[in-house]
Amino acid sequence: MSDDPARSSTTPPGDGLARRAFGAHVAQQLGGPARAVLGFQALLSEQARETGRVDLLADLARIEDAAGNLVALVDALAAGTPEGAADAHADVAARLRHDLRTPLNAIIGYAEMLAEELQGAEDGALAADLAVILAEAGDLLARIDDVVATPTAPAPADGAGESRRVAATFAAALDDGAGTAAGGPGRILVVDDVASNRDLIARRLRRDGHLVRLAESGRAALAQLDDAEVDVVLLDVLMPDMNGIEVLAALKANRGWERLPVLMISGLTETDAVIRCIEAGADDYLTKPIDPVLLRARVRAGLERKRFADREQSYRRRIEYEKERADTLLRAVLPTQVISRLNDGAQMIADRFDDVSILFADLVGFTPVAARTPPSGLVRRLDRIFKAFDELAGRHGVEKIKTIGDAYMAAAGVPEPCADHAERAVRFGCALVRTLAEADPGEPPFALRVGVHSGPVVAGLLGRRRFVYDVWGETVNTASRLESAAAPGTLHLSAAVHERLDGTWDMRPRGAVELKGVGGVESFELRP
Repeated sequence: MSDDPARSSTTPPGDGLARRAFGAHVAQQLGGPARAVLGFQALLSEQARETGRVDLLADLARIEDAAGNLVALVDALAAGTPEGAADAHADVAARLRHDLRTPLNAIIGYAEMLAEELQGAEDGALAADLAVILAEAGDLLARIDDVVATPTAPAPADGAGESRRVAATFAAALDDGAGTAAGGPGRILVVDDVASNRDLIARRLRRDGHLVRLAESGRAALAQLDDAEVDVVLLDVLMPDMNGIEVLAALKANRGWERLPVLMISGLTETDAVIRCIEAGADDYLTKPIDPVLLRARVRAGLERKRFADREQSYRRRIEYEKERADTLLRAVLPTQVISRLNDGAQMIADRFDDVSILFADLVGFTPVAARTPPSGLVRRLDRIFKAFDELAGRHGVEKIKTIGDAYMAAAGVPEPCADHAERAVRFGCALVRTLAEADPGEPPFALRVGVHSGPVVAGLLGRRRFVYDVWGETVNTASRLESAAAPGTLHLSAAVHERLDGTWDMRPRGAVELKGVGGVESFELRP
């Protein structure tokens, strides 16, 4: 701390650093608006030429000159205050304010004259940009008194002088440590086998507001850590039961204590002892007798490390929690194989599958029920039904693709190829029909019709926001049309599906059925 009574918390001890900070802060406050004025002036000049208003160019050039002078002055401030600012006198601020006002007044004066000339003009773009220049320049002019004051001048009676205060505070903080964060009280464990040492350190720490626990040996310290929360450990090196390095090794080997700051204390001053402790994981090393100022600083630094580590752990747990939530949501939207490919960096996912089975299931009678059912009740019924369908899909090895209104679409053999895809799809369809009444006891009851077709498809991922894994191709269209032509409570199967099933299924031929957009196809009916 400085012992000069003439210095205060708002007046820096020397004007060198304060002056440089002052210039940088003024430039920071004024630089953006000053360059905005220059930029809009250039835009106005271009527009004036494009619209044939060459009569405006002379005054616009004058604005450009003034804005250029303003920017040059601000740039000079960024490098250091203007010549003469080293004099610690109030007239420096007055001169700087005068230098800044001169180009600003010129900008405002010429801009106001141009605004009068543009009154009533059909094209309002010029007037709008001119209004921006006037607003920026006017704002700068109004703020000069507050922004500009010398770093060593007395504070203005009206509280102005923002840059002077910023510069003075910064310089004072560097000079006498006033900016060091006090932090707050911590929980300190003092470990020393000598009672007088423990008592002396504890009393100093308690005077600083810390909560102090004492341990007379290394084993006692480890036992206390099992039962109490501690922020920093002050650990003696030479103790009879376990020396400090052994205790330190035990702390660093414990997953719950490994991030705990440990300050070693010892009468040993040899460099080798210090190095050995630091290598073992100690955060610092204090020699006895401990300087109280140094003790306070090292404990404060240890507390900051502990709090930072705690925040880091909290953020990490939060990130892991959010990642798990995101992964859970992603697994609810996409197949596991697709998620793995995305995590591996795949930018596009599109695959051809030569032989799969596609199933569509649709609720019969849904439209009239929806017309007379409250939305909340309708959504609850659909949610119960589709949740049951999702569970059955997982049980039968079928991949749900999507729901479309009251229709449910699934695929077998996508994205994981399998030889028994047709049988999986048919077994799944039968389970859907049998389960519907149990899943939805609502009135009036729904019926279900199902269509299944086998063949080639293309499957892939669409978009990157609200994306969906989807399948396309004639196989999909045919399965959808088969479902539309199915009788309620039955599965309508194509000949391709029939060919892939064994003879244990009781399928009734329906002959050639005309499907919209597909034509006549041989099909079969299966009643679960």
